[in-house]
Amino acid sequence: MSDEPEVLVEQRGGLGLITLNRPKAINALNHAMTLTITEQLHAWATDDSVRTVAITGAGERGLCAGGDIVAIHHDAKEQQAAGHVGAAADSATGKFWRDEYILNALIGRYSKPYVAVMDGIVMGGGVGLSAHGSHRIVTERSKVGMPEVGIGFIPDVGGTYLLSRAPGELGTHIALTTARLGAGDAVATGFADYYVPADQIPALLTTLETEAADTAIAKFAAEAPESALVAQRDWIDACYSADTVAEIVARLQAHESPEANKAATDILGKSPVALQVTLRSLRSAKGAGSLEAVLNEEYRVSIASLASHDLVEGIRAQVVDKDRDPQWSPATLSDVTTAQVDGYFAELGARELGLTIPEDNQ
Repeated sequence: MSDEPEVLVEQRGGLGLITLNRPKAINALNHAMTLTITEQLHAWATDDSVRTVAITGAGERGLCAGGDIVAIHHDAKEQQAAGHVGAAADSATGKFWRDEYILNALIGRYSKPYVAVMDGIVMGGGVGLSAHGSHRIVTERSKVGMPEVGIGFIPDVGGTYLLSRAPGELGTHIALTTARLGAGDAVATGFADYYVPADQIPALLTTLETEAADTAIAKFAAEAPESALVAQRDWIDACYSADTVAEIVARLQAHESPEANKAATDILGKSPVALQVTLRSLRSAKGAGSLEAVLNEEYRVSIASLASHDLVEGIRAQVVDKDRDPQWSPATLSDVTTAQVDGYFAELGARELGLTIPEDNQ
């Protein structure tokens, strides 16, 4: 076991640099790391010697593969046995998610330039650490995604806020199929702002020590690759504008495009209840006025998920046993009831996340 800190923090000139330092786990995020980052961001916010903050990941594989889902699996099994959201909110994972979402909101309104280097794999919680920042950079190695429905979970960390604001129905497609975004897709869908070749990242970070973020990035940014997803918007917008997941699947299956047919197959392999809850979350987020409002609702949904069958089963099948054969319950889209979906959005009383909604967004 390494004695190195899981988060490295250093100041280089006017740059405050945060490096996620669990390279063997693709820098998977845990509670202690979240608290360290939050504390450091608050400190740098009032430090006049720090002009810009940047976040990157150690190793060659990626910024962050998301939350530590093996730990979440152990917690979820206990919460499923307990069977009520109160226990889930008070669990170690519930407390982790609370502080993680508070950090996501902090990043979204950070008072200084926040440069996120989204090189390599950036999934789930990694998106929450990066895609709410003011300056989001992807490289030719970037693979960005919100793969939650594949493990019986629902996009969180403000992911539904981002997905719901992608052009047309691209965000719905990404969420329901767990599509991975390359650099061009990430820029086109609003998950990133700039494309910088990976071999230029060290020089960019060095330049940020002495120059303002906009000036430094302009020296290294190149034209992003074309987005394959945007090129498919005709069938994506037509199919995913439906009101239910079942109708979306029916439209995809009936479409002449092979890509649409494949998307239907992809969706049908995911958790039926997670798909239904995700679609409602996306539609709700689209009408929300702020990231904080979305995070408040996502917290309710996540806590309900933690006490659910499908999160335990999804992580088991994909990560623990790796048999890739989850036994979802309910087993089909038609078996999911409105009451089951409603339950994910139930208020938590004293356990609400309770982020303050900015006055200009109320």
